[in-house]
Amino acid sequence: MRQVEFTPSGERVGAVGYGAMGLSWVYDRHGLTERQKHEVLGLAVDLGANFVDTAVLYGGGANEELVGAALGGRRDEVFLCSKTGLRAASLEPPRTERCGHPDEVRRSVEDSLRRLRTDVVDLYYLHRVDPGVPLEETWGAMAELVAAGKVRHVGLSEVSAEQADRAHAIHPVAAVQSEYSLWTRNPGGSGPTADGDPSGDVVSWCAEHRAMFVPFSPLGRGYLTGGLAGRTFSASDFRSRNPRFTAEAVAANEDAVLGPLREVAHRHEASLAAVAIAWTMAPGEHVLPIPGTTDPGHLREDATAAGLRLTAEDLELLDGVVAVGDRY
Repeated sequence: MRQVEFTPSGERVGAVGYGAMGLSWVYDRHGLTERQKHEVLGLAVDLGANFVDTAVLYGGGANEELVGAALGGRRDEVFLCSKTGLRAASLEPPRTERCGHPDEVRRSVEDSLRRLRTDVVDLYYLHRVDPGVPLEETWGAMAELVAAGKVRHVGLSEVSAEQADRAHAIHPVAAVQSEYSLWTRNPGGSGPTADGDPSGDVVSWCAEHRAMFVPFSPLGRGYLTGGLAGRTFSASDFRSRNPRFTAEAVAANEDAVLGPLREVAHRHEASLAAVAIAWTMAPGEHVLPIPGTTDPGHLREDATAAGLRLTAEDLELLDGVVAVGDRY
């Protein structure tokens, strides 16, 4: 796989990473065995998608345990990313709560290190800003983890450019992770279910501050693969309650979203997934998407996005995509 520079340190990592959340949290996993989960994680690294993303939240620590067990023996091959500041208040149904107190940050990193079977995490994010704790206090505790040698870099998730500025004034922000895809265009978000300010260009902020921008859900929670037609989701799957996965929204987005995507995929003889991921990478090599999948075949398709270059004509068509249905 083509590599890019993790700009804060100059290290080379795969141009497409791997988001491990779906192996343990909020999606149907179709009875995957532990061995199969280990094999998917191993294949990701084999394909060069060595920027591996997990979090304290996912499965109440189960995902970190899984990543540690599967990849602990290959630690020197993996750029290991995890997150704190958001935990599972309930596993079933999935329910989260924010926890940005400095003491919580200090406790959680010790648990992360134990579960991940490592003595240092390469990139540790603040998963969400806690409105009950000043960002400066939480970020100060995150910076302490770097000074203590427990993490190498710290990042933020789902923040505005203004919040990134406040944190960066205390300690360098190495990466900002936000949902970003053909049908979710405002990293940082807005409104009652998100924190950020859409007037702040977080993608450009990262370029200007030598930070990575890390899109999660670049495949629109699987919809942009074009493979979910007729699919029903169990009550435990987040998508069963998502406005964009109602029958009405799915039907409307067939033409509005998948139509242009299929046209570009046909031009390049590529999968829809590869095109959707490549679109997120168009702003520059500081953008490193982390698609997730439980299927080895889909994982191989995702990895091909690293070698796909979209033309100006492709981008003009895809930039005009407008999805039906709210994000949440």
